Amino acid sequence: MSSNQKDRVYLPVKEEGRKRTFKWSDLFCTEDYLAIWIGFFFIIFASIGVITGRYDFRGAHFSTWGNGIPFSSIWSWKLAGRLLYTGVLFGLLFTIGSWQKGISIKKYLPAFGGMFILAVLVRMISAEYTLNRYLEWAFFALVLGLFVSNTIGTPKWMKPAMQTEFYIKVGLMMMGFSVLFTHIVRFGLYGLGIAWIVTPLVIIFMWFFGTKILKINNKPLVITIAAATAVCGTSAAIATGAASKAKKTDLSLSVSISIIFTVIMMVVEPLLIKATGMNEIMGGALIGGTIDSTGAVTVAGTVLGEVAQTSAVLVKSIQNVLIGFIAFAVAIFFTSQVEKEKGEKREVTIGEIWRRLPKFILGFFAASLMASFFLQPLAGKETVSSINSVLDTHKNWAFVLAFTSIGLETNFKEIAKQFQGGKPLTLYIVGQLCNIILTFLAVWLLLSGQFFPVPNLSI
Repeated sequence: MSSNQKDRVYLPVKEEGRKRTFKWSDLFCTEDYLAIWIGFFFIIFASIGVITGRYDFRGAHFSTWGNGIPFSSIWSWKLAGRLLYTGVLFGLLFTIGSWQKGISIKKYLPAFGGMFILAVLVRMISAEYTLNRYLEWAFFALVLGLFVSNTIGTPKWMKPAMQTEFYIKVGLMMMGFSVLFTHIVRFGLYGLGIAWIVTPLVIIFMWFFGTKILKINNKPLVITIAAATAVCGTSAAIATGAASKAKKTDLSLSVSISIIFTVIMMVVEPLLIKATGMNEIMGGALIGGTIDSTGAVTVAGTVLGEVAQTSAVLVKSIQNVLIGFIAFAVAIFFTSQVEKEKGEKREVTIGEIWRRLPKFILGFFAASLMASFFLQPLAGKETVSSINSVLDTHKNWAFVLAFTSIGLETNFKEIAKQFQGGKPLTLYIVGQLCNIILTFLAVWLLLSGQFFPVPNLSI
């Protein structure tokens, strides 16, 4: 087996390079389908707790400490109970899933225990007041994992639990429930014009700039960075990485660059918008279309005001809907164009697209449709929002496990090789500048009041 095959993240090596027909047993034995089952378990679990009002199924959450609040004050028996509950719940579900994939329970359980302890450390560190304000937990998960792997080395007994893609897919399944199509209705064609026209243009521009101008040979890395820049950072990078068969180091580098610049833009962009005198709805839309992380978008929008925050979150939410569509398009593009041999004429069949498509994306769409057109009309917006609050606590744990796994499987030498003389960084910076310019033009055209009536988001 080549080193390139070993590094591939999202497609099992035993399936790579050969066609595979669907079997009904795949529904209970392959990772994508198992991720869908586990994701829907969390959704149903959270829904029962919220709708009945009798159960609090939230995962463990660390309160902010520091800035005058001592670390010892955040500890309590309640938090200890929540940590135990979260560890047992995740351990049980992923042990069953891993067993279905053929991994020994005896090997997975202690490995998951070690992984969960590292995840707890990540959540503790990221809850510190200053760090929590400027950096995401994904950054600390990567750093802690990298520290372990590049110092003492990752223990062999932990490797059965280092299942980056499995944790990620389950997290994205839960995220799908929060991507509501009703956001599109609320902001209408304004949001679609800003999020759905600019985003594909930026991805196309970055693809040609990265492959033709910078001549980056690692094409999965190019498309992963492009999606992270144009859509929503970490989540888009994960989904696109799955569709393009990106390596763990590709994903790690893309996410690291995205997080660093998200922090910078979250602080700087609101200040620049205020300095220009741009109104709140335009400023918020610009923030929503250009800052990668949804959480950072919310914080940056709040700096400008309530209307700006609403505008920013709506644009970002509409943009998030594109995750599944872009992953699907990337799967088709890489199958039909990127991976074919020179001079080869490859016919793209439905079967080939189906084999390549990350199946968990179907679960992502199903969760979104379930929330948008079933639960919200029946139970109401507040109920769906409460369910999402519960799911967020579990989704964050899944992602922390995923990014800790990436760090544990990566060394600095591999990351250094990926930089290729700073080309990925250049790709991100130029792509983000393009994103800002095009988004500003779309925002000015649609929301300045020069051509169209400005929507009222204050109600």
